Amino acid sequence: MRIGELAAQAGMTRDTIRFYEKVGLVTGRRLANGYRDFPPEAVAWLEYVRTAQTLGFSLAEIARHGEELSEAPDAAEALSALFEEKIQVIDARMAELTTLRAELATRVGTGCPLRAAGQPG
Repeated sequence: MRIGELAAQAGMTRDTIRFYEKVGLVTGRRLANGYRDFPPEAVAWLEYVRTAQTLGFSLAEIARHGEELSEAPDAAEALSALFEEKIQVIDARMAELTTLRAELATRVGTGCPLRAAGQPG
């Protein structure tokens, strides 16, 4: 299918698909007339890309794991493993942010970002 049809079916713009093609997330072949031709399964893949982004996966992560998922004997199991890994990353980041928040809170009202509240000036 041509890029316009793919864009309509996937609910994306042609520019988005061109960008995904440029970064290697989707591939189409060039016809003799220069038009891009994408396979029908590109629609489902682009829907996956959009959903994965919504779930916090970067385009680099999606690209890195795309081939693994397509080759996995059990795609659902492979996805669950990716989700577990992402949860661990999120939990670690939340812990870092909690520490950062506490550190910032000790500096509120000090007038100096270099000293915590209660420290001599």
